[in-house]
Amino acid sequence: MATALVNGKVFLGKQEAGEHWLTNHAVIIDGEKIIALCAADNLPASVTAIIDLQNQRLIPGLIDTQVNGGGGVLFNDAPTVETLRVMGEAHRQFGTTGFYPTLISDDLSVVAKAIAAVEQAIAEKVPGVLGIHLEGPFLNPERKGVHDASKFKIIDEAAFELLTSLNAGKTLITIAPELTTPEMIARFVKAGVVVAAGHSAANYEQTKTALAAGLSSFTHLFNAMQPLTSREPGMVGAALEDANSWCGIIVDGFHVHPASLKVAHQAKAAGKMVLVTDAMPSVGLDEHSGAKHFMLNGELIRCENGKLSTASGTLAGSDLDMLAAVKNTVELVGIELDEAIRMASTYPAALMGESELGAIKTGYTASMVLMDEDYHVVRSWINGSEA
Repeated sequence: MATALVNGKVFLGKQEAGEHWLTNHAVIIDGEKIIALCAADNLPASVTAIIDLQNQRLIPGLIDTQVNGGGGVLFNDAPTVETLRVMGEAHRQFGTTGFYPTLISDDLSVVAKAIAAVEQAIAEKVPGVLGIHLEGPFLNPERKGVHDASKFKIIDEAAFELLTSLNAGKTLITIAPELTTPEMIARFVKAGVVVAAGHSAANYEQTKTALAAGLSSFTHLFNAMQPLTSREPGMVGAALEDANSWCGIIVDGFHVHPASLKVAHQAKAAGKMVLVTDAMPSVGLDEHSGAKHFMLNGELIRCENGKLSTASGTLAGSDLDMLAAVKNTVELVGIELDEAIRMASTYPAALMGESELGAIKTGYTASMVLMDEDYHVVRSWINGSEA
């Protein structure tokens, strides 16, 4: 029983030359899949229901590869299926139809629980859960940020087995590459794990060596890594120079200056900049409820005018959602809307090897968002199902 979505401005999400926005077209979904795009006046006979999109923008569902919490919960505090369900519901209202719940550096016993929870969530088809992002604990204390350095470890065989143990969905790990070997990075990649660098003191040469071994992403570019300077390009220089890797960026107006983001976008190879939220429990909570403050590693994190920080001023994730990131990318950085949407959908899908997400295309999964002119979600579909 197919459903036709009609009377919308359909963004295909493709990068190729040609028309990116379609009007007078219908998107036909059946079950979890998009089965056709066709002229609105030539619907297939199989269509049994029609949804009027009321001339709003239909875009590919947004994919967040770094989301620590939302809806008042933090994945670290309770790595359970119920936590993932709450996080997914909180972020769905802001356009996220796929996410990689992110575990901040913790004991390996907690890592194991998080992996098990993600496996169970995928088995139960919790909407939006695509895999897991393990941000640590294999990081460098010199660039710890808000992470608890007492949890940090060196990758050994037991850790390798744990980090490659997810049997459903995709695994993304953030490591300090200078604290392991190129051989270990290559082993992770061969095992199907996406390896990112972050919270690292690696210099340019060390980063290049890791890239050659299979490192393919950089977690929150600029933050908690060696900067680009005149005589030492650092990790930032290596990341921007490399044509094949992706860079995650947090466009909240606090983590990185908009001018730096604009320069980075211009320098990086096309299609390789990915929007992430680094979202914390505050996302999805009422701005005036007082509930946006929360505890992390025994320390109070305050939310003041959208900025999350410790008492000493250290940034502690963000209060950012994905559609706000898209809006900020357009309005603060000056990037075209088409590209900003791709940075939040097409490119993260490519980063994670999600071959049927990130575009509105025949044969792709029907995960889509209907948004208005003010970057608000009107309706959304995950795997063909509306909320």
